[in-house]
Amino acid sequence: MADAIITLTTDFGTSSPFVAAIKGVILSINPAARLVDLSHDIPPYDLRHTSFFLREALPYFPPGTLHVVVVDPEVGTDRSILYVCVAGHRLLVPDNGCWTLLGEGHGHNQPLRVLRVTEPRFWRPTISSTFHGRDVFAPVAAYLSLGVNPADLGPVTTEWRSLRWPSPTRLSDGVAGEVIFVDHFGNLITNIAGSALTAHPGPLKVRVAGTGQVRRVRTYAEADPGEVVALVSSSGLVEVAEVQGNAARRLAVGVGTNVRIEWLAK
Repeated sequence: MADAIITLTTDFGTSSPFVAAIKGVILSINPAARLVDLSHDIPPYDLRHTSFFLREALPYFPPGTLHVVVVDPEVGTDRSILYVCVAGHRLLVPDNGCWTLLGEGHGHNQPLRVLRVTEPRFWRPTISSTFHGRDVFAPVAAYLSLGVNPADLGPVTTEWRSLRWPSPTRLSDGVAGEVIFVDHFGNLITNIAGSALTAHPGPLKVRVAGTGQVRRVRTYAEADPGEVVALVSSSGLVEVAEVQGNAARRLAVGVGTNVRIEWLAK
């Protein structure tokens, strides 16, 4: 396990020294560790963004990969640090619910195991009250990559914070939901299953923020540049996009914006 994969996800940004410090601590303990940067551009303190990001990215990594996630608005408080085994993956995360959407979306046939990281012999000798990523997460990850038994980190727990996601509402003539994620292109990912577009072969309306109407397509290329369309995203959810543009900016909307699909009679 000396060359184990350790991924890093933070809201630290790419120009700060903080990510470098985390890598330095890990490599000082295990020089053979394979470090993979998932993202350091998570919007600061944004747990919902983190949750969706993890749900979409982690399932494609090899089973057993160790994912270190440091998006931690409560650093320095009595919030716990958790070691989580879920859907075939291992995570070190703050106890703020950022991982729980992953558990809902994947791997229900695999056991869920959660421990509280409480054993200080795997931490750095001095713990900053503002940088647990360097002083706790990093050394714990390094020792795990060397084969330390997770059971030595602390006690098993059955209690943790969950991040609650909004659920769409089924209507007599359609579905009402909301935008839950805006990607780099300004595409609006909703909480509505893609089947709301594909299972109804007849005409339908897709409305964003209660006004306007966008056309249903299968791919971006079916529409002209600048047209706002609705389609099934790679996540299997309804997405609203401006072709070769930015739907969030074009429509002046973001996370939480209402989206409604209306099924019309033929």
